[in-house]
Amino acid sequence: MQLMRSGKLHLTVMPGELVVCRLAPDAPAPVEAKTRAGLFSMTRTATELSIVCAAEVTPEGARCERGWRCLAVRGPLPFSVSGILASLAGQLAAAEIPIFALSTFDTDYVLVRDVHLERALAALEGAGHEIEKPVTGS
Repeated sequence: MQLMRSGKLHLTVMPGELVVCRLAPDAPAPVEAKTRAGLFSMTRTATELSIVCAAEVTPEGARCERGWRCLAVRGPLPFSVSGILASLAGQLAAAEIPIFALSTFDTDYVLVRDVHLERALAALEGAGHEIEKPVTGS
């Protein structure tokens, strides 16, 4: 597919701060976080319930890592395309920027700490990717 042959990805910086939270594996899903617009991800395993959501709806009683920003890869991405997350993760690792990655049926998301956002954008733009930044009010 052309996307990976060119090596260029189109990413959008999503507005707002996200949190990555851990709850007990048998904890109920937080209703407010589930019903809020924007990125919400929930993964339950035998050992934990992980939630990624807007900072404003942080689940009560959760252990949380705050201050994340989200870069969304413009999709939908066919399942036959390989190397998208590996490419982004490698470029950010080379810039010593830790990430938290998520995938959905349509696309991939890379979370970076807000304190690393500008360096992450510079690294990705330097690698040839196109970045769409959110419009800020005047």
